[in-house]
Amino acid sequence: MNWDVFITCAVTGSGDTAGKSDHVPVTPTEIADAAIEAAKAGAAIAHCHVRDPETGAPSRDPALFREVVERIRQADTDVVINLTAGMGGDLVVGGAETPLPLSEFGTDLAGATERLTHVRDLLPEICTLDCGTMNFGEGDYVMTNTPAMLREMAGQITALGVRPEIEVFDTGHLWFAKKLVEEGLIQDPVLVQLCMGVPWGAPDDLNTLMAMVNNVPAGWIYSAFSIGRMELPYAAAAALTGGNVRVGLEDNIYLERGVKASNGDLVERAVTILEAMNVKILGPAEVRDKLKLTKRG
Repeated sequence: MNWDVFITCAVTGSGDTAGKSDHVPVTPTEIADAAIEAAKAGAAIAHCHVRDPETGAPSRDPALFREVVERIRQADTDVVINLTAGMGGDLVVGGAETPLPLSEFGTDLAGATERLTHVRDLLPEICTLDCGTMNFGEGDYVMTNTPAMLREMAGQITALGVRPEIEVFDTGHLWFAKKLVEEGLIQDPVLVQLCMGVPWGAPDDLNTLMAMVNNVPAGWIYSAFSIGRMELPYAAAAALTGGNVRVGLEDNIYLERGVKASNGDLVERAVTILEAMNVKILGPAEVRDKLKLTKRG
């Protein structure tokens, strides 16, 4: 059991949820405001993607990240900034019978240095590192992160003084994360996010969660979340297994059946669940101390 929990709010993501709920932030102003809203509701960390302001499609435009980060840093509400570094590893094959050439719709493969442009320019306190390759959802899309790419990105992130949040979607990802730490490419305190229920990674049943948790090395700090209807139950499950909590519209757009949520709604519900369990909710300053983060901006 973890009695001192921090909450991360993943405010927008890169999925097609923007077309399913008006609450999903799209523009840099909306994304920054969502991060601030989440912080006011009790989230210590805001995890941010950016989207094309016109279409809502996922983007890795450094200018969009800059506007989001500057707006958050200028606000009077404190929150730890966690930027995605997952974009640029998107591979979409041409089809079951004609995998090559790759589809021009959705394929976006970039080198490690390019994928980290916004991290290098803005120096957030945390950025993500998707620690493996997997069939991500349906169709012909593959989330692509090779061992060589991950070693290079991990080394660059560490050299920048940014804390990598290792995104673990399956047991092999956790295995490779241990290798990165063993090789000195990721340093203590090691921060891990257990990502459950994403097709076709680790399913969100409790047996699989415990298998993941039992393989997290002693001394590592981890959070756990699930997508969809299991997001809020995982606020309790994560704390019960010794971890921290993530909620947000990246992972789930509903507060309850038929009721669409805002990011603030989801954080408030997670706070209610945790406080009913007599758990202390950590604030940004306490998280910076715990994770040895350097506040910037």
